[in-house]
Amino acid sequence: MSNVLVKLPLLSSKRLEALQSASIYTADDLLHFFPRRYLDRSNVQRIQHLAGSGEEVTVSGHVVSIDEVGFGKKKRLEVSLSDGTGILKGVWFKGASYLKKQFKKGAVLAFFGQAKRYGKTISMAHPEISSISDDGDLEAFSKIIPIYPANKEFSKARITSSLLQKWIMQILNQKNVTEFLPLQILKNNQFPEKAQALRNIHNPNSHQEHKIALERFKFEELFLFELSMCKIKHEVSARESGHIFGNLKPNTSTYFNKLLPFELTDGQKQALSDIKRDVRSGKQMNRLLQGDVGAGKTIVAIGAMLMAVDNGFQAAFAAPTEILAEQHYHTLSQHLAGLDINIRLLVGGQKTALRRDILTDIEGGGCHIVVGTHALFQESVTFNNLGLAIIDEQHRFGVQQRADLLNKGNHPHLLVMSATPIPRSLAMTVYADLDVSIIAGLPKGRKPVETAIRSDKKREDIYRFVDQELADGGQVYIIYPLIEESEALDLKDATAGFEKVKARFPDYNVGLLHGRMDSVIKEETMQAFKENQIQILVSTTVIEVGVDVPNASIMIIEHAERFGLSQLHQLRGRIGRGTRQSYCILIPDVKVSRSGSYRLKTMEETSDGFRIAEADLKLRGPGDFLGTKQSGLPDFKVADIVEDQLLLMNAKKVAQEIIHEDPELNKPENSDLKIVFLPYFNERQRFYGLA
Repeated sequence: MSNVLVKLPLLSSKRLEALQSASIYTADDLLHFFPRRYLDRSNVQRIQHLAGSGEEVTVSGHVVSIDEVGFGKKKRLEVSLSDGTGILKGVWFKGASYLKKQFKKGAVLAFFGQAKRYGKTISMAHPEISSISDDGDLEAFSKIIPIYPANKEFSKARITSSLLQKWIMQILNQKNVTEFLPLQILKNNQFPEKAQALRNIHNPNSHQEHKIALERFKFEELFLFELSMCKIKHEVSARESGHIFGNLKPNTSTYFNKLLPFELTDGQKQALSDIKRDVRSGKQMNRLLQGDVGAGKTIVAIGAMLMAVDNGFQAAFAAPTEILAEQHYHTLSQHLAGLDINIRLLVGGQKTALRRDILTDIEGGGCHIVVGTHALFQESVTFNNLGLAIIDEQHRFGVQQRADLLNKGNHPHLLVMSATPIPRSLAMTVYADLDVSIIAGLPKGRKPVETAIRSDKKREDIYRFVDQELADGGQVYIIYPLIEESEALDLKDATAGFEKVKARFPDYNVGLLHGRMDSVIKEETMQAFKENQIQILVSTTVIEVGVDVPNASIMIIEHAERFGLSQLHQLRGRIGRGTRQSYCILIPDVKVSRSGSYRLKTMEETSDGFRIAEADLKLRGPGDFLGTKQSGLPDFKVADIVEDQLLLMNAKKVAQEIIHEDPELNKPENSDLKIVFLPYFNERQRFYGLA
């Protein structure tokens, strides 16, 4: 298809610039500039049949009267239309004298708008009008009219919806639109071919026509993405380059048979079994380990790392924040203290001499396991023999950083972990290249956290409940929000709260934790809380992930409506980690938005991380939910992975079948698809360390 725009009628340089402001540079861009909504003028009714309840209708008839009513600013124009069955009044509240000149008694007109009844009178405010000379004119007017997205530049250049439709239909009438979806896909789904689908989007004869056409384009977007993910997965699994971890001695078997102080859950056993099968297959493992907060993913990660070390390889464990990296480092150091394994911590801000020592240890092979933050991805980090990369809280990193870490070894095995449960629709898209293990349920002895919303008026009741829990040996978190834009203000909030809590609970040690503290003081404060030297910890959200204090049984979240759902769920996951019954108390401000109320109510009603994640995804959308622009998720123009899950599943199934039967798309029926797909795929594969 020719992509020249300048041949379109009435296209001035000003209008060309306006189109470019909406990223329309080619004829193809214009064809894919879809209406945002439609005006349905096809609903032609006789006046006597109108209910007058605000329904959008088209009526036609003769003008029987033209009257200016009222005085001054309240003057309005009323034009009465009769179709022989009744009378409808068109009413204009501005420019009555000017508009009056456009109407003549006896003229045949069509009105379109909302018909409303006032007593016995049915009227239509500011209707759209068209002159009718025959049935053909009425047919032309009473159509479904596309309304396109607009901006200031469009307004200035006088680019209207009708002009856009005129240009688009001209392109469709003059150019050949190439179909690239295989015929069998169109047939199986009853989709129109691309040229017809475009006509049905821009000039539909019925709602059904544009609905099916839109489905086709949604499928097209999802299908190309799923096809690229299936192709990536196929190429990774086709490589006979995965390191084989066949040996489980001396470390793996010793740890699980002698050192581990508790029994694994069925979910943990299954996840370890999945990993063991992957790392013995001779192919690179690409696995996503999902589990709710507190499900015990770290133990599974330890098992995977020990398998790497037992076979002469290094393991890297990446965490999104320093506090979480430090937490993992201490957990590993404690769990593996009885084994001859060298574990190092690499984070930003370490002293030059220490950093140099760690980097030398990693490069020389003396370091078996390195735990770190984004510092692990830097060019200065060279591994001796990286065999396993583990990425915790993957959505806080992004696929490009995943690729950077994988490129530091010769196709190391990859284990991605997420404590934020990933809704099915996202798992099928962003993580479609990964196999999935889910650890369901909580370890033995743990009880679900009870959650309640309480107003500030109930604060003294809450504190009396805290008194009882402290007297019984429990510990308490009190959390304040920390929003980057107002960090100083929120810090003041937390500090003021800390002073009030100290005054209210004089018999107990109260600690304060926030992001601006020196990391050594942070660590000491957290350690003191763990050891019950501090009974109440007032904190900002720095404790959101990773910190494990089994004795903490109450969490009070101040200004709870300010937190996102995933964040609230993560925070709540810091309690209920021991055998004590735990309680999460959400204290919102007096004024709470509708979405804030929805979030709090969801937290009160369920502790199921997957249900919470689905609710969060609906509220925020995929881009925001993932928390990174580097998610690898394309910017879908018409498809919505939350709303279009059935289409998504269908697209994935079709993509899997095609890659299974024809991975290189060399069959004749896939030739047009291949032309469109290859540039798309080449753009995507760089995110996954394949380019």
